[in-house]
Amino acid sequence: MLPERTGYIIWVSDLKAARTLEKYGTVHYMSRKMHYVVMYMNADRAEDTARNIGRLPFVRKVERSYRNEIKTEYTSDVPDKTRFYSI
Repeated sequence: MLPERTGYIIWVSDLKAARTLEKYGTVHYMSRKMHYVVMYMNADRAEDTARNIGRLPFVRKVERSYRNEIKTEYTSDVPDKTRFYSI
């Protein structure tokens, strides 16, 4: 079974130094233009790891991603009208 993962957005001042974040978790994306890193790590150690990452000299801010808490199942109370407009 796969462990529960949580995402973090880490704002950095130096992208070369940000490559060292790979030892804390899985780096998913690094933005060269906006200087942030999206990474995933195990949820059971995420708070301690985020605190350690925040102490690094090149890290400006650490934010937790709320992506897994967003509702992704959509319902529609309005009936589908595509059959009325068919040719």
